[in-house]
Amino acid sequence: MNIRWLPIAAALLLSSFAQAPLSAQQGAGKPGRNPPPDLANVSYGPHERNVLDLWKAKSAKPTPLVVHIHGGGFSKGDKASVNPLLVKACLEHGVSVASINYRYSTQAIYPAPMADSARAVQFLRLHAREYNLDPKAFAATGGSAGAGISLWIGFHADMADPASDDPVKRQSTRLTSMAVTACQTTYDPREIAKLINPETGRHEALKLLFGVKPEEDSLTATEAFPLYEDASPVNHLTAGAPPVFLYYASSMAPPRPGDLNAGIHHARFGYFLKEKMDKLGVECVLEVKGGKDERPPQEAGVELAEFMLKHFPKH
Repeated sequence: MNIRWLPIAAALLLSSFAQAPLSAQQGAGKPGRNPPPDLANVSYGPHERNVLDLWKAKSAKPTPLVVHIHGGGFSKGDKASVNPLLVKACLEHGVSVASINYRYSTQAIYPAPMADSARAVQFLRLHAREYNLDPKAFAATGGSAGAGISLWIGFHADMADPASDDPVKRQSTRLTSMAVTACQTTYDPREIAKLINPETGRHEALKLLFGVKPEEDSLTATEAFPLYEDASPVNHLTAGAPPVFLYYASSMAPPRPGDLNAGIHHARFGYFLKEKMDKLGVECVLEVKGGKDERPPQEAGVELAEFMLKHFPKH
């Protein structure tokens, strides 16, 4: 099943990126390897995992930035997983790319992964002039947990604290768009049980994220309910939210019993969010690949880049 509500433009809208669409230029192809970053393991916070890599686009003027947030169920994964197709497409069109690490849920429960990622955005804004970045043109991308974090930051009220003694915290967390794959649009096990099935709502990654004890049932762990609600990107959605591109490399068939990977990455998460964004009049592009059209999310890197490029402010 292949559903697409908004076709990718035949040409990029930005005058500074006035070229044929990325998908037409590069084709799908398979990801290769990323070049070494211009800056590696830059510390943006106090924890050992508060580090980022930065690929700087060659430009005489400040460039837009795509921030990649890795997946891995909040308990594994690394910034090195950034999609080479996406990095290549961005750099060739004058867009810099940062890829970040954040604390695992095994090190600190929610809101740590989200708070760290938001801080990385703020850190990059603080150093925008030094890194030749346009602070008004930041977008975010990622897969699975990284996708959910991207939406959480993008939908959340601006976390800038002008009165903070920390210059990083005084920076905005605003994004111009989010383009993500295999996204969980809610992290509330009760909602997931209704959207997918109760088994997926009891996923171990969710227990770890919220500090629910192994012997507890996520669906009835009342002390964690406020965390569930605050962690869910959809609960921060407003009419002023940035546009979103959602990509799912799966069919719409219900996941088989025991297939937690299919359940936690199911396209129903996308339909759930799109319905709400449509009602608010906020752009949401949902692409679901299944059957003969199914392909790995890595191969959607060019489409993700194209969507974010299209939504950067015009120069």
